[in-house]
Amino acid sequence: MTTWDDLGARALARQLPADVVPPADPAQVAAALRRTGAIQSQTARSTFLGMAARFPGVTHAAITDAFEAGAILRGSTLRGTVHTVAAEDHPLHEAVTRMARRRDVARVLRPQRFTVDELWSELESYAASEPRTADDLHTHLAAWVGGRDGRDPDEVRASIGRSLSYTHGGLVRRPLSGGWEGQGRAGYTTSVAPERGRRLTDPDVVADLVRAHLTAHGPASRQDLAWWAGVTLGTVDAALERLSLDGEEGPDGRVYVDLPDAPPAVADTGVRLLPEFDAFMCAYEPSSRTRFADPAHHGRLWNQANATVLPPLLVDGRITGYWRAMGSARRRPLEVTWFARTRRPRKGDLDAPVAAVEAALGITITDVTLTREAV
Repeated sequence: MTTWDDLGARALARQLPADVVPPADPAQVAAALRRTGAIQSQTARSTFLGMAARFPGVTHAAITDAFEAGAILRGSTLRGTVHTVAAEDHPLHEAVTRMARRRDVARVLRPQRFTVDELWSELESYAASEPRTADDLHTHLAAWVGGRDGRDPDEVRASIGRSLSYTHGGLVRRPLSGGWEGQGRAGYTTSVAPERGRRLTDPDVVADLVRAHLTAHGPASRQDLAWWAGVTLGTVDAALERLSLDGEEGPDGRVYVDLPDAPPAVADTGVRLLPEFDAFMCAYEPSSRTRFADPAHHGRLWNQANATVLPPLLVDGRITGYWRAMGSARRRPLEVTWFARTRRPRKGDLDAPVAAVEAALGITITDVTLTREAV
């Protein structure tokens, strides 16, 4: 039977490849992101930190240039959550997001004289010429829905959440103020990724997304795949049947599938400073994150009350703490907290990951402190 350590070691080989060269131009950044998968990035700096942990030495300028060139895109896709993906992969993520969200949007809006796809097309047309703010999109959506269904736009606007408009998978976001790593005012525009929408009727669309997930995060169970993609288990089962992948029983009794050309497992990956909502946690259904984090540690990192996550500390392939770069100045201290009864990272272990954070965020770490926490 496959153990949690086995599953973790095989995923580590994909997420932290040994043969890395820091990507230096937009095409290289996009290729690197395709290799290790979409980065959940409702916290904007997560794209920069996620790439820094996987491709140490990648610079703030290289990632920013990739955003500006449209080689990588940030928008609401999987589970309606903000992700950064390579532009080449965005059509696939968008297509599956449409499949997953269509019923929920229809339930909220209760359309009478329009379809959800017509609404999405309207939002894309409205945002095609220039970036629109969340308020712009919310007001436009309410006016359009009201006009089509003969309803009062003000009542429509008051009855639906603002996020219903800007979380459409066909829109991508860019900062209207500040840098790409900041949480400044956001604008939303229509995705110009090549082939956008081509896959909407492709029967292999979910199978393609499953293959992309396994390339970056495998092995995975059907529960992992459904949770990550935001689709039903039945949808995943149909995709797995098309792929005809071999599976093996895991430590929880679930069947874990993988690609036949998967890289060999690795165990020693040193110390990495991961971003909030990193794929080491969010690529898997919560109960199977044991491959990287003890349940008690996971509970400490993930605050269910306000849906926040502490930036994880990865030591020797396990999440054993968290870290913070205090403040927002260009020069700031960094604090690392490790959990009791796990290996205490040495100051020397942190030299390389701290340098990776400095390069990716364009900051200087003035001091590093280590704190132990009982869990």
